Amino acid sequence: MDSPRLDRTDLAILAELQREGRLSNADLAERVKLSPSACLRRVQRLEQTGVLAGYTALIDPAKLGLGLQAFVRVQLARHDADVVATFTSRVNRWDEVVACHALTGEMDYLLHVVVQDLEHFSRFLLDHLLNASGVADVNSSFVLRTVKQARGLPLGHLG
Repeated sequence: MDSPRLDRTDLAILAELQREGRLSNADLAERVKLSPSACLRRVQRLEQTGVLAGYTALIDPAKLGLGLQAFVRVQLARHDADVVATFTSRVNRWDEVVACHALTGEMDYLLHVVVQDLEHFSRFLLDHLLNASGVADVNSSFVLRTVKQARGLPLGHLG
């Protein structure tokens, strides 16, 4: 599907909403120098075309007792459709996995796992991931500190 045409005002709206998704339409309109009705029409068009895919709250995992994050590289034993479907279905049921990416290269998937502590991670690894049929190898790296975590996408190439 072709990307919708975005002008400078659309990009300004996207940038503002990435910074502060709970802006009222009136505040957003003021920031991008539009009338509230024109701003609302543009936001609705961005939603309808799927450019604005949704709204969410950012939650600090540590404040909820989720003090350990890991990136887990997974290699499957085989790559036939059944093994891939089984693995991806299981991953989608595991609450601990907040993101899963299929990769090129040595490993097949990269999982971002968020858990309470090392004991919780160990249970997740042994009870779920290593029991997932088709998993041949797992390699884990623990997050020591987050240096950067962008809250939005880069938009400069569109302007």
